[in-house]
Amino acid sequence: MSLGKLINQPEGYQAFIPDSFPTASLLEFPQSILSKAALAERLIGKLDGITHTLPDADFFLSMYVLKDATNSAQIEGARATMMDALEMNAGINTHATDADDILHYIKALNYGTKRLKEFPFSLRFIRELHRELMTGARSSHFSDPGEFRKSQNWIGGTNPQNAAFVPPSCTCNAGCFV
Repeated sequence: MSLGKLINQPEGYQAFIPDSFPTASLLEFPQSILSKAALAERLIGKLDGITHTLPDADFFLSMYVLKDATNSAQIEGARATMMDALEMNAGINTHATDADDILHYIKALNYGTKRLKEFPFSLRFIRELHRELMTGARSSHFSDPGEFRKSQNWIGGTNPQNAAFVPPSCTCNAGCFV
């Protein structure tokens, strides 16, 4: 099954351009996948039931948010751990780390969760979340907080020409974050 192809760009690099979505074959699922989906749904229901027995569900969920924020920050190059972020948040961090990146993720998530109660999911909302995430963050001097990307992104290498992967170029009028 083809998901897309690498297409030469005028700037001299190749970008991955996805095939049209969805293809008809993507909507056909073998019974083995349907069985796994049913099992996953049952287990999610079981997990939901178990959460009602927790003494403090909010604390339990906050640890998952911390774990997700730590993983997200580490994808972006942060080396801090969950413990570093907990210590920094408690004011007892005694060594220099980039744990504030993790705390920025959590702050942005909490902001977005509250904001969605009164504001629709929109491009403006996404820009607000980006501004909340990046303002004061370690890499904010490269990120243009609250604005969409105006240049091509890439993974690996020092530029798109020697990158391991270049995602599709952004051709929409709104711009892109990725």
